[in-house]
Amino acid sequence: MSEIEVRPRKAKVEKKPRGEVEKSPKPPRRPSGFITGPVGAFSEAWAELRIHRTRVLLSLIGVAVAVAAITVVVGLGSIAQQATTESYERSSGRPATIYVSAYNPQTGETPDAAAIATAFDTTLERYSVSWSTRTGYAQIPVQFVDGVTPIDAVVVDVDYGVMHRVKIAEGDWFAERDLDRLAPALVVNEVFWQRLGEPPLETHPTVSIGGVTAVVVGVTPSSSYETYPTMFMLFDSYTRVSTPEQLAQLYPQFETWVPTDISAELQELIKRDVAGALGEGWQVDVSRQDYQVYAGEDPLLPLKLMVGGVALLVLLLGALGLVNISLVTVKQRIREIGIRRSFGATAGRVFFAVMMESVVATVAAGVVGVFIAVLVVKSPWVTDLVGQGVTDLPAFPVEAALLGLASATVVGALAGLLPALVAVRVKVIDAIRY
Repeated sequence: MSEIEVRPRKAKVEKKPRGEVEKSPKPPRRPSGFITGPVGAFSEAWAELRIHRTRVLLSLIGVAVAVAAITVVVGLGSIAQQATTESYERSSGRPATIYVSAYNPQTGETPDAAAIATAFDTTLERYSVSWSTRTGYAQIPVQFVDGVTPIDAVVVDVDYGVMHRVKIAEGDWFAERDLDRLAPALVVNEVFWQRLGEPPLETHPTVSIGGVTAVVVGVTPSSSYETYPTMFMLFDSYTRVSTPEQLAQLYPQFETWVPTDISAELQELIKRDVAGALGEGWQVDVSRQDYQVYAGEDPLLPLKLMVGGVALLVLLLGALGLVNISLVTVKQRIREIGIRRSFGATAGRVFFAVMMESVVATVAAGVVGVFIAVLVVKSPWVTDLVGQGVTDLPAFPVEAALLGLASATVVGALAGLLPALVAVRVKVIDAIRY
């Protein structure tokens, strides 16, 4: 029986209609050169910095110190500016503080204190002004252990503490409940408190003023040149315990704190309404006397310019050192640059890569400098020295950090410009033979 040859069947090939062309699968999309270029240049720059880290580190010390100096100047300037602002506000009030006074131009007399106070309060209520105070000055005899001493007293309303940023070292400033005290409340300075023996305010220490018992509720810090006792007293309390002769000698100033953007309009309205309430024959003066009215140039500007100039000089010296290091590095990499150019690297890519080495280095130094500046500015020793007496201590200014990083970036770009131009001018054939 003969063997039968079995052949495998051919696979059936599916026929496609004539004219239809089989589409090949699309290759995966490659990342855009707009993204890969900077990323690659940054990676190369970081790798080169790691190779030459010792020389680069020495040149970047000056950059980091200069960035720290510039940032510290701006940071301390904000604290000093806040201290100056609060000092002005304690003496003349917050912006915008409007002062009101009246007199008779023919006789030179001033109106009755009660009459002008009523006109003033009615006018402020009409325009929904929340902050106002009467301010007067008087001498009140106070009984101490060693005898009776006449004390300079500032007679005010409750709002005065906020309007003039009165700082309290112990206890509290006046509150609305103090208006109803049978014993007048007092806020005294530290010299006054020390003459009382520094009694704890929780015990409600009392003192005799003109034969009337008063209670000390708060203590204000005394300055280094303040060696005499002073005190604050509420206006309504003073009117209750004073004689008619003492009240006749007390003529208060009237002031109110209003939004700055409508202060000019309110001045005219207050002047018109108070004059109308007092009647004919009275001249009403309304004016702003807060520090913004007289503020000119920044009083700290000379100091800022001097320290900023020194910091800029140090920054330039650091940049010069970085330029020298970059030029030496480029000379040593001429063969490498030529090989890269021969494999298709464009002049722009080489230029950007060399410049990025300098920029990355200075930005890293800038970050270190900003970090050092934050530690210096926020240290308790510096804060107590520069911000002594500041109630609202400002946070570290963001613009200071941004200025430091921007300075470092600009210096890096300028320092990398010359080496990058040298690298671009390298000829491929000469570089390979180098």
